[in-house]
Parts: sequence; structure tokens; C-alpha cells
Amino acid sequence: MPPTPHQGHVVVAPDKFKGSLDGAEAAARIAAGIRRAAPGTEVRELPVADGGEGTLAAALAAGFRRVPVEVTGPTGLPVEAALAVRGDTAVVELAQAAGLARLPGGRTAPLTAGSYGVGQLIAEAVSLGVGRIVLGIGGSAGTDAGAGLVQALGVRLRDVDGAELPPGGGALRRIAEIDLGPLADALGGVEIVVACDVDNPLLGPRGAAAVYGPQKGASGEDLVVLEEGLTRFADLVAEATGRDLRETPGAGAAGGVGFAALALLGATVRPGIELLLDLVGFDEAVRGARLVVTGEGCLDAQTLHGKAPAGVAAAAARAGVRVAAVAGRVELSEPEWRAAGFTAAIALTDLTEGAGRPGESLARAGELAERAGERLAALLLAR
Repeated sequence: MPPTPHQGHVVVAPDKFKGSLDGAEAAARIAAGIRRAAPGTEVRELPVADGGEGTLAAALAAGFRRVPVEVTGPTGLPVEAALAVRGDTAVVELAQAAGLARLPGGRTAPLTAGSYGVGQLIAEAVSLGVGRIVLGIGGSAGTDAGAGLVQALGVRLRDVDGAELPPGGGALRRIAEIDLGPLADALGGVEIVVACDVDNPLLGPRGAAAVYGPQKGASGEDLVVLEEGLTRFADLVAEATGRDLRETPGAGAAGGVGFAALALLGATVRPGIELLLDLVGFDEAVRGARLVVTGEGCLDAQTLHGKAPAGVAAAAARAGVRVAAVAGRVELSEPEWRAAGFTAAIALTDLTEGAGRPGESLARAGELAERAGERLAALLLAR
């Protein structure tokens, strides 16, 4: 006889496990383990993201159409990128065009890496006739405050000699003039919504250069140069638009791309995970569910401040559905993750035999994610 289905389905909605599994792979492996341990249970795979790397993949897994586009990468070399489209909405992921992973050979370029390719993706989305663009920002390779992005949309940024500025935040110290030119026409009235999970301003000790510059290879004098350039750019943008948004939460996101989106594209900002859950239809998927499983590479203090698993847990709680977490590592104590709404939390590092070799959970992440799914099924789905 076929197995009797359990009451209610399971939704598996993880973010990527950085360095080992993307969101779709993590969802597939966890789901496989649940199906094996609880035959007859309906399991729905719904990978999510918080607006950074993985946003495009989450949209594609939810049924968006992939549109390939060749764009200019962060160092000026062409890269193969893509955006996602469904109906009236396009999803653009900054990391596709200007992310750290797009740096040739992984060599950082803190003063010269730019965001021009992101503007090209936006222009492509506008050309497709969409009415709304969801711009996922995070993981940028540069700190140019979105200067390259707006240059790709027709804005002219000139130095005192009238020459167009070269790419990168280092050049912004020399900016003398902003000509918005055809920017409004280039956007065609399209609504832009930024998916962002940080609230940093553009400048100062919590700003784009000070906080995120070191992640992009900046140190010492580089940080001084970048801060001066960002300040000069912000001053001229305020003169050109009549609005000074440098202190707006999120302006410092993605090397200051958040600032350009807010001040020059007229974008609004929403917490990344909330926006992505809406895009992928999480509320509908969770209706009538018995359990939600989410996860990411590391369940830690940052998780509790806007990262994808915390957003999934909050949304599941609103639906009255239990939620469990699978992570490469779990650094929260049990009282902490229970207070965040998780019924269970399983670390892949705890599933290796003995202590395991360093990096073993990364190398075996897929296999271990399946084992985590099996364990969750035994813990939470057994009759």
C-alpha cells in the first residue's frame, strides 16, 4: 500500500549556504531528506534571499523568466549576467553585474571597481516594458555610491576639466559637475524598489566606506580617499536634486548604491527578506503547512537583524506554522534561537562524524543538508 500522507505540507525556504550551496540546492537537498524520512509528505521547495546574492536565483525558482544580458563588470571587463521577469515586475541583482564574485581572479579593486553594469541591467529591464524593478543590493565589489550605475543611465559626471569621471569611488574626489541629462526619460516612470537588509547611512563611522570598505579591500589611505569622494558626490547630488539623502537608512548599502537609488532613481527601500517573500509567494505557499524549514550558512547574531531565516520565521509565525532552521553552523544558543521563533535548529557541523576535519561540512554540505532534513522529519513530523 502507498504511504499515507501526513496532514499538511512542508515548505523548505532556505537562503544560500555561502561557499557551498545556493538557495535552490539547499532547498532540494533538505527536501530530499524530509521526503526520505517521511514518505508521503508533500514538500514544497521555495528558496529565498535577503536582497543580496541569491536574489535572482530565488526569483527564478519562483517562476520568473531568466533574461541573459552581457554587461560591464566591476573592473570594466564584460560579464554574462541576467535579470528575472514575471508579468510587470523585473528583478535585478547587483551582485550579478558588480559583485565581489565578478572580480577577475578575486583580486579586489577598492578604488576603481564600479557599478556601471547594474545600470545596464536596469536599462534592459526598462526596455522590456516592466512597471516595477526590484533591485537587490548587496555584496558589491566597489564603493562608488552608484556613480557608475547612473552613468549607465545617461547621467554625466565630470571633473574640473569637463572630462567624464572614470569608474570607481576613488575618482569621486575629482567630481565637479553632475548633469542628470536624460535620466528621467531613461527610467520611463518605472517604480524602483530596493531590497536591502542594512540601515547604514552613506557617510561617517557607520557609512559605506568605513564599515564595508575593508570587505572590498580598502584600508588606510584608501578609506580616506573613498570617504572624501562619497562626501563630494553627496554634496553635488544634493545641489542637483534639492534633496540631501546621505543620512537616510540604507544609503550606505552596497558601497553607496543605496544612495544613488534613493537620491537619483527615486527608489523606495524595503527590508530585503520581506520583499523577496512577497515576490516568491511565501504567504500562499505556507497556508495550511505543517512545518517551514529555513536556513543559511551561519545562524548567528546577524541572523536576528533582518537576515532571511529571521524573516521566514516571522512570516511563518504570523501564519501560525512552526519553523525550524538548518545551518552550516549554529552560533546562537538554544534559548536565543528559540526566542527567535525556531522550534529546532540543526547545524551541519554537528552531523559529521566526531569533530570532523576543518571544512568538512562545506565539502559535504549537500549530503549533510539531506541528513539534516531526515533528522528534522524524525523530530517534528513523526506521528
